[in-house]
Amino acid sequence: MSDETIRLPIVAKVVRRRWRALLLLAVVGAGVGAGASAVLSPGYEAQASVLLQGPRQPDELLTQAQVATSSVVLDRASAALGLGVRGTDLQKSVTTSVAQGNVVTLTARGDSPEHAQQLADQVAGEFVKYSTQLLGNSADQAAQLAQQQKEALRQQITQTNQRILDLSKAVANGDTVEGVQARTALQGLRTALEQAVNNLNAADAATGAGNMVVLGPSERPSSPSAPTFLQLTLGGAVLFFILGVLAYLFRARTDRRPRSESEIGSALGAPVLASIDVAAASDAPVKWWRKAVGNERPWNLPEVPASADDAAREVRYRRVLARLGADRDGVLRLLILTPRGDAGAREVAEQFVSTARGDRIRVEVTVAEIEVVPGAQPIVPDGTAGVLVVVSLGSRNAWELVSIAEACADAGHEILGAVLAREVHLAGGTRQKPPAKERTDELAGAR
Repeated sequence: MSDETIRLPIVAKVVRRRWRALLLLAVVGAGVGAGASAVLSPGYEAQASVLLQGPRQPDELLTQAQVATSSVVLDRASAALGLGVRGTDLQKSVTTSVAQGNVVTLTARGDSPEHAQQLADQVAGEFVKYSTQLLGNSADQAAQLAQQQKEALRQQITQTNQRILDLSKAVANGDTVEGVQARTALQGLRTALEQAVNNLNAADAATGAGNMVVLGPSERPSSPSAPTFLQLTLGGAVLFFILGVLAYLFRARTDRRPRSESEIGSALGAPVLASIDVAAASDAPVKWWRKAVGNERPWNLPEVPASADDAAREVRYRRVLARLGADRDGVLRLLILTPRGDAGAREVAEQFVSTARGDRIRVEVTVAEIEVVPGAQPIVPDGTAGVLVVVSLGSRNAWELVSIAEACADAGHEILGAVLAREVHLAGGTRQKPPAKERTDELAGAR
């Protein structure tokens, strides 16, 4: 899996073998999404629009939008609706935006459609009242100043028109120097006249710039706004499910343990003689939570059919002993090595001893457990017997297998072969137990 491209069949295998764990993650994600909805879900939203008449600058529109969410406006709206909360608390429920056409849009959020609609309409009404009040306080001074500006502009226009008439008469003299100067002055006067007319029009429009009107009542929302409670709940479930699949794929991608017979044989420098079935973890006592979520064994182990019965498994043990051969004196001297803590490999080693004793095979068997620690070479007993390495499939990385081979070479042993213990659901659902209760690592010279 570490060097294999992730394809849809691999994802399907993860879902098929870890569906209970992924389902549990989806339930947890749904709970997280439901809890997040209390913070992220806006509830129901209603919008009210206020039109600002007359020409407006962009900065002025932004200022009016800020006025709409000021504490004064929201305090008045809260008091009118009898909410009993301060305006600063309502600022989280009311937002504004500036649209084209001098329109300020107010968006109010509430826990019900009626609440959202009432809040939007009330805030819009209070906003218009407050802005009108602010403009009314300075209306007299503004009107007087505007009237003075209009009179000055009208006088400037009258004087300019008279001057244009005088210059027009002077231009009739022809192409003299005085005529050229008159035409130049006439062009300047026309420009001044156009500017004065524009200023007068702007002054006339400014008199109605303070007019504001609410563009009708807000529309009552028919459904909650996104993201809703259901959307966040489903989104959390899907997100945690996908994250679970990605976590399994990432863990398998970073796992460097060989899982094929050829790779394991290359690391040990010896052939793999057989793969022996042992009861899967689900058939043995394991932690209840691992069994509940179906996490008893690695999901990326190859699927293999289980042996039909105990008799079929006994045949495999006899065949391995027969393939190992015997010394010149007809006695098979064998050291079986199993990593410490590998229950499946230990079980297979004990079955080899039981099979040799039961068949009266001339064999001297010693079973030894070695401590395989990353970064350290294990200690193997000295001797001249051949070594049979028994490990569980996918339990050791390549460096640990190489360290076992080097330790055997240092102790003067030859690795005759390897046997892999692979977990399957055996018929009967129980682990095999050797008939003898004595320690197998003390069984030497069994015949």
